[in-house]
Amino acid sequence: MPASNRPDSSDVQLLTPGDAAYPALLREIPRPPPQLFIRGAVAALSLPQLAIVGSRNATPAGAETARDFASHLAARGFCITSGLAEGIDAAAHRGALAVRGRTIAVCGTGPDIVYPRHHEGLAAEIIATGGAIVSEFAPGTAVHRGNFPRRNRLISGLAVGTLVVEAGVRSGALITARHALEQGRDVFAIPGSIHNPVARGCHRLIRNGAKLVETAADIVEELASLLAALGLEDPPERLGSAAEATEGPAETDAEYAGLLAAMAWDPVDADTLVARSGLTIGDVSSMLLLLELQGSVRALSSGRYQRAGKKGSVGP
Repeated sequence: MPASNRPDSSDVQLLTPGDAAYPALLREIPRPPPQLFIRGAVAALSLPQLAIVGSRNATPAGAETARDFASHLAARGFCITSGLAEGIDAAAHRGALAVRGRTIAVCGTGPDIVYPRHHEGLAAEIIATGGAIVSEFAPGTAVHRGNFPRRNRLISGLAVGTLVVEAGVRSGALITARHALEQGRDVFAIPGSIHNPVARGCHRLIRNGAKLVETAADIVEELASLLAALGLEDPPERLGSAAEATEGPAETDAEYAGLLAAMAWDPVDADTLVARSGLTIGDVSSMLLLLELQGSVRALSSGRYQRAGKKGSVGP
C-alpha cells in the first residue's frame, strides 16, 4: 500500500509489558509481545474480550451466525476481538458495531497498514466507535504470510475465550484455538453440517474437548464466573449494554416492549414496524436482531418477523 494511502502513523500508541495499560491477560501467555502498537482506544484492551474467528471462505450462513453471536455478546458487555480478515472475522467485527459495541482487530501487519485493503472503512469504524487496531509489528510492516499465524496467539491471548464459527481442517482459526488451549483459555465451537467442509475444523475441536455452543447465552453462562474469578470487572450479565458504553442514548426496555406491541402477533416486515413505531429503520433492525437472539422474535423466510413465546412476554 503506498505510504500516501496509509493512516498517519503519528496516531499510533506504544505499550510495553511494564505499562499499566498493557493487557493483564496478555502478560500471562508464553512469549508475551514486548511491544504493542495501537491505533484507537487503549482502554478497550482492558475490557473483557471474547475472540471470534473462523474461515476466510465463510458460507453466508456462517457469516450471519458470527455476526449474530458478536452482536449478542457485545450487547452483553464483551469486547469482540478478531483479525480483520475476510469471512468470519469481518462478520464478527460488524456484528459488534451493529449494536454500538466495542471491537478490537489484531493485525498481522503494522497498525497503519490495513489488510485486506478494502477493510480500511471497517478499520476506521472500529476506531471511531471506541475500539482499537492492535499489532506487535511496527508501523510500516507490510503483509507477510508468516506474520498471520504469529498474530493469532495475540487474538486468543487478549480474550477470556475463543469462539470458532466455521473452520476447515487447515484453517488458521484452528491455530488460534490451539493457542487458546495452550494459554489456558476456553475454546467454543459451533457445529455445522457434516457436508460443509468449513465445519469440519469445528467438529474436530469439539471431538478434542472444545465446548459445543448453540447460543450466545451458552458462552455468557460459561464465562461469567471466570471473569469474576479473574477480577475483570463485573460478569457480563451485570455489565452495562454496549450502547451505554458509547455515545448516544441506550435503547430502553420500554422501547423494546413498544416494538413488540407494534408487531402484534401476525407476521410483519421491518418497514411496517417503522411506520407503526416511529423508530428509524436502523433502530428497528438492531432491535429486531437482539429480540431474535433473545428468542422473543422469529425471522421468517419471507423477510418478515413474528413474535415468539407467550403473549405479552418481552424477554427471552
